[in-house]
Amino acid sequence: MTLWQSRLGSEPAGVAAEFTESLHFDKRLYSDDLIASAAHVRGLGRAGILSPGEVDRLCEVLEAIRTEIGSGEFKFQTSDEDIHTAIERRATELSGELGAKIHTGRSRNDQVATALRMYIRRELLLIAQLVIDLQSAMVDICEALPDAYLPGYTHLQRAQPVLLAHHLGAHCWAFSRDLDRILAAVQRMNISPLGAGALAGSSLQLDPEGVAKDLGFRCRFQNSMDAVSDRDFVAEALFSLAMTGIHLSRMGEEIVLWTTEEFGFMGLDDAFSTGSSMLPQKKNPDIAELCRGKSGRLVGNLTGLLVTLKGLPLAYNRDLQEDKEAVFDSIDQIKLALPAMTGMLVTATFKTAAMENAADGESAAAVDLAEWLVDRGVPFRRAHSMVAEKVKESAERHVSFSELIEQDGEFGAAAAALLAPGIAVQRRTTPGGAGPLPVSKQIEELRSVLDADASRVAEWLGSIPETT
Repeated sequence: MTLWQSRLGSEPAGVAAEFTESLHFDKRLYSDDLIASAAHVRGLGRAGILSPGEVDRLCEVLEAIRTEIGSGEFKFQTSDEDIHTAIERRATELSGELGAKIHTGRSRNDQVATALRMYIRRELLLIAQLVIDLQSAMVDICEALPDAYLPGYTHLQRAQPVLLAHHLGAHCWAFSRDLDRILAAVQRMNISPLGAGALAGSSLQLDPEGVAKDLGFRCRFQNSMDAVSDRDFVAEALFSLAMTGIHLSRMGEEIVLWTTEEFGFMGLDDAFSTGSSMLPQKKNPDIAELCRGKSGRLVGNLTGLLVTLKGLPLAYNRDLQEDKEAVFDSIDQIKLALPAMTGMLVTATFKTAAMENAADGESAAAVDLAEWLVDRGVPFRRAHSMVAEKVKESAERHVSFSELIEQDGEFGAAAAALLAPGIAVQRRTTPGGAGPLPVSKQIEELRSVLDADASRVAEWLGSIPETT
């Protein structure tokens, strides 16, 4: 029998029960639900609704259920609509009438909202650790290959030489923003809904503040209707994960390009590559491609939830059951993608000779010539035009660009020397730029940021209940 069956005259039709059940996906919330239920029970004890002996017994029962589910011994039944009803049913089996007191002053509405907040809070923090792991791996590469350089691209056309460390640093800073978004989302969702009831609170003298503190929340809810209907925190989590996925996708696209014979900038370890079922010579960057492909899935999970939320009146509606599969899937995909990308980078070979050869094309230093003229008093727009004309002449006449520059009286040998291999990348000196000095400072700053972020995440994880 369901928890609400007393109101209705018959059992739900089979197709109705099948359509509305959520146990097959929300059972992953079991540990969070049990921890929250134990906190609720302790709160009932502080309120004088349960005796100390009843509190102790119910907490023992809840812990026993956690062990049963964790070990696979727990027997689910067809009447279990979701993990929350399954747990309450089992608690009653183990403790009789006492188990029927566990839901005192609580609705599944505030119960579900609490367990989901706890689950997403913890999973986002674990994902934040994975983001830091990926960033650390990239910084390690930057420090191992401080002098390697390659073409920087705009419009996928060669633009200017940049240090490899600068290129990877760009990805690191993007992931730093992702981490900030993740932690900001955790901070906003860190509010306990327990005590809100179905939508209006309770006539019982509950202790929502104490329960919130017990569960590591920074405070209790301020409005009971908002507490049970709010899924902003799920949408924010999905957005943070989607942006992380988009940044992984961008890296994946570059790796796909860099590992082609046409680019030849990078080689993948066999352990992070796949072959072809037909073509014996193939070595494919499937991990990079899947990071690129799954970003669409993450965006779809976000947009699907937003469309679900847009038309819901206050307070709780069953539509909100649709929040879980989306966020579970996005969490699962990101938790696979981040370490896969990290492993692929750590084991990859960067073919620096090919990178540098591509970056040393004479026209890649064209802007350096323009700035060389600017240093000599030529207005930039005129300097730009003078260099562009030489680039055009070189292409049309099939004459070496450096020869044209050296032979031109407005340029000469000193200007032509700027086009020599490896020179242009050394000339970027502005803060945050791609030259050796600013990049070395950037790597130092990245290390400092990563250390601070690791401390932030560790502090957060230490402030919430453990699920094992």
